[in-house]
Parts: sequence; structure tokens; C-alpha cells
Amino acid sequence: MIDRHFKRFLSVVTVIVTLATIGLAQSSRPRRVKQAPPPEKPVEEPLLRPEPKQSPSARNSGNRPLLDVQPVKPVGNTVANTDTNPSPVTTSPAGSTADTSHAYQLLQQKQYAEAAKEAKAVAVKFPNESEAWKIAGFAELNLKQYDAAINDLQKAMDLQKVAKREDPNTSDALGQAYVLSEKYDRALPLLVAATNRPGGTPDPAMLYYRGLAEYKTGKLVDAEKNLNLVVKANPKDSISLFYLGQIAVGKNDLDGAIAALNRATVSDPRFAAAWTLLTSAYLRRAAAGADPAKASADYLSAVRAGEGLIKVRTDAEAVTLFGQALIGSEQYVRAAAALERATLEPGTKAVTFYLLGIAQSRAKNFPKAIAALQTAAQKSPEDINVYRELGYAYEVTKQYAKALGVYEKGLGLAPADTDFKEAAERVRPFAK
Repeated sequence: MIDRHFKRFLSVVTVIVTLATIGLAQSSRPRRVKQAPPPEKPVEEPLLRPEPKQSPSARNSGNRPLLDVQPVKPVGNTVANTDTNPSPVTTSPAGSTADTSHAYQLLQQKQYAEAAKEAKAVAVKFPNESEAWKIAGFAELNLKQYDAAINDLQKAMDLQKVAKREDPNTSDALGQAYVLSEKYDRALPLLVAATNRPGGTPDPAMLYYRGLAEYKTGKLVDAEKNLNLVVKANPKDSISLFYLGQIAVGKNDLDGAIAALNRATVSDPRFAAAWTLLTSAYLRRAAAGADPAKASADYLSAVRAGEGLIKVRTDAEAVTLFGQALIGSEQYVRAAAALERATLEPGTKAVTFYLLGIAQSRAKNFPKAIAALQTAAQKSPEDINVYRELGYAYEVTKQYAKALGVYEKGLGLAPADTDFKEAAERVRPFAK
């Protein structure tokens, strides 16, 4: 039976960039184990912050540009025309006109590089022609050239304001470009305007961008509201469901998080970030639960979520989280086999070796447990939990002198820790 300290520690591991230290204890060991409490996190900060590979993402159909472009053809140069209601076609002093027709056709044909090049050429010759800048911006947006798209769409929008021909498509595209370039604070005012226009139903794509921008700027209540509207419009929107899961985890609403993340993974079985967060949420709920039967069910659910994860991610961090779930469900031999493979990757973190040591120890394979825990100690020499487990493995195998040395090392790091004091005194008479 895994004791409550390990249950709590199972709930706080982080695996996307760095893995937090994880503690484990077992009731059958000859001492009481006390783990240091995990560091507190702000309530609004989710436990895990994995970014789905597809987010921020273009919310467009494969059959059209990101947002519709409807230029007037031909469109005249307004550089010499100060009339507030210019005619559709104006001419330069030499009698030439700015024609964006071909650039628009290229855009419709998804020849984005050519469309951008041609539209920019028109814009250079007719710098006050908003449609040229607009087409260039849309093409650059599709080319993922977000900074260029922002610059050109902003020029187009400024010119439209001067000419009193403001165009929602342009401002919507600019908001989208800001999101895709992760300038969420600048995107948000445009997205609020896009989703609050009178007389129409907000576009779910723009609601998604708004919810994402609100999430990223800490406006979590608004983000949750708008992402729920997206899911209402499209119940299979896996990215919005993922972010709703993130928000729920941040509120410690693990039931809500698990419900949203299960829907996300059903909708997109290859959504690795959703599987990661779902596995972690099950581990947290299991650790917090007072009912052993419910906790056991959550650990098994964490294993199933971990199985979904390793179908799409097989790196050491994913396998480490899966191994943690297996340990939680007391499948020690299976956990050891998975974690053993994970340790073969170069640069594997200390926590993976630590969990491997735990799994091998609980499977009664103490020589392998000692080897893994020794590596964990080398990689994380300040982690007292490693010394608890390594000392225990030495003590069980009657290597009392080594056990004493390890317990004293832990005591040196945590002088007030009564468990290390008791353990050191217990083995001292046998250490020769």
C-alpha cells in the first residue's frame, strides 16, 4: 500500500520542461516517512502548462484563406486623393491605377508567396492603397510570417480608417496575427470587438482566439466563458476543451478538468498535451481522495491515460509520467520495465532514475533499485527523498554502513528531520 505522502507527491509532478522531485514511501518499511510539502503555486496557475502543438493555431478550413478577402477590383491609389469618399478607381498623375485583381487571384489559389510579392509591389507603388496592404497581410498570415502580416494589416487598417472604409476582415486578421505571434495583450481588444459586433453570432474561431488571449493574459473567468461558447458551438473542439481543462486544474476543480480532458482526448486521440494533463489530473485526484477504492480507480485511470500518452509520445518525460501512474496503481514490475527504457535516453533527469529505484525497490529487486537511486543521487545531490529511498534499500539488504552514510547525508541536508535521525540511530549499532 502506498502511503499518503506518496499520494500527495504523485499529484504535483511537472513533466513538460523540468520534472519536479517526487517522493514515495511504503507502509512496510521499518520507519515513518515524512516528505517535504510541495511548493505552493498561485491558485490561478495550472499544475501543468503544456502547450498543445496545434495551439495557437489557424482556425481555418483547408479550402479558403484564413479569413475572407474581398478587394475591390481594380482599386485605385488614394495617395493624391484627400476626398473622404474616394471613388473606387483613382489614378496617379501619370494616369496609372492600382489593380490588386491578380494578387487577389493568387491569394485565392493559395499561392501565398506570389500573392504577397505582387501585393507588396502594388503597395510600394501606391502606398496609400489599403487593399494591397491587406492582401499582402493575408498572404503573410498564411505563410506564418506573423510580424510582416501584423505590419501590413495595421497599415491597411490605418488607411481604411482614414478613408472611412473600415473592414472587419482586416481587423479580425490582425487580431489573429497577434495571437499567432503570441502578442496576446495586443490581440485582445481586436478580438473583443470581433466577437461583440451587433446583429450577428460571433464566429467560433474568433471566440477561440479571444478565449486563448484571455487565458494567456490571466483573464481566466472570461477565458472560461468564451471557450465554453466555442465548445457549445463545436463539442469536439479539442483545443478549447484542453484549455478548459487547464483552467479547471488551476482552480483545483479536478472533476471538471478530467471531464474536459477526457472529451479532448476522445475528440483527438493524438493530443499529447491533453493526455499528459489528464494523467496528472487523475494522479492529483487520487492523492487527494479519502476513499481508498476511489483513489485506486483514479490510479488505474491515470494508467489508462498514460497509455494514451505513450502512444503519441515515447520520450523520457512521457514515459516517466506513465511510470509514475503505474507506481500509483502498484504495478511495480511494469513500471520498472517502462522506466528502465526511459533511462536509456541521453540526458534523462534524476526523477526518472528515482522512480525507477522506487519501482525496483517495491518489486523487491534491490540491487537494481540501488543502482538507479545512486544515479538519481548523482544527478540530484540535494534531494533528500533520494537518500530516504537509497538508505532504505541499503538497510533492507543489510548494508548497514552504507545505509548509515546515506541517512547521515540526508540528515546533513535536513538537520531537523526526525525520520533521518531515527533511521541513523536504528542502523548505527550494526554499521561496522
